[in-house]
Formats: sequence, C-alpha cells, structure tokens
Amino acid sequence: MSETTNANQLVITRTFNAPRELVFKCWTEPEHLLNWWGPAGMNLEVASLDLRPGGVFHYSMKSPEGFQMWGKFVYGEITPPEKLVFTNSFSDEEANTVRAPFSPVFPLEIMNTLTFEEQDGKTVLTMRGGPVNPTEEEAAFFASMAESMQQGFGGTFGQLDEYLAKLA
Repeated sequence: MSETTNANQLVITRTFNAPRELVFKCWTEPEHLLNWWGPAGMNLEVASLDLRPGGVFHYSMKSPEGFQMWGKFVYGEITPPEKLVFTNSFSDEEANTVRAPFSPVFPLEIMNTLTFEEQDGKTVLTMRGGPVNPTEEEAAFFASMAESMQQGFGGTFGQLDEYLAKLA
C-alpha cells in the first residue's frame, strides 16, 4: 500500500488480488460491505444503500463495548467498475450530517474519489480524499490526522483483502 498526503488530501493506493468488478461490488453492495467496511473490531449494520448519484449509504458501526457511531456516503459519480465518487460524513440515526464523535474540528464532509484499475487480474485501487469546504482549523486538523487515517484505512483495506480471499 502506498500513501501520500498533502495538506488537503489523503491518497492511498493498494493492490487487491481480485478482479476489479468484484472489488467494485465490494464497495457498492450491502452484502459485501457488511463483511469488511469500517475499523477493525467494529460491527457494521447497513441501514440503507441507494447506489445512484444523490443516493445514500447509511450505516452504523458498533464497538465490542457497545459504543455506536453512524455514518453515511452520499454518492456522486458512479462508473462501474472504474470509478466511485462519494462524500463521507458522520451522521445520526436519521442520516443527518453531524460532527465526528471524537473532535469538534474534524471536517463535516470528506469527498472521496476511488478509481479501480485492472492489472493482470488484480485491482489497483486509488483513493483520494479531502475535506469539503473546510475552515482553516478543520483543514489543519485533517492534515494532523493523516498518519492515523492511513493506519485506519490500512486496517480496513486489510479486512477487504481477507474478505476477497474468502470469495476466491
């Protein structure tokens, strides 16, 4: 996995040992997302998934101790199996955008662009993410979280690796 960060964007590239159609489905179908999305150790529940521009993937994550967080993707561009663009945010149970439970200055919304490239039967996924219209304080906090976010996505993508291996 390669990672780069500038002040406003986190870029992670990872190669998965699976065809890109399958990797794309793992990002866009609830029965797949249930098996890998989110931090390690969290239990994901899908409230709804409407895969269309303007549609929402609304989900909750629960820790083993019972702490529950809600999140959502609002889809922009969807070009199967090549590209997926969505805005990610924390939410409440009704899918209203809310502040992150861990910081009042984490950006409200993160725009993510995922590209899926087929390479010898494998998939090279590149994820570019950055805050949407952040304040100076939010942008600085996002930049300060780069290493933590890289580690978090490393764990999440590790779960996707394990899940894809089970499907092979």
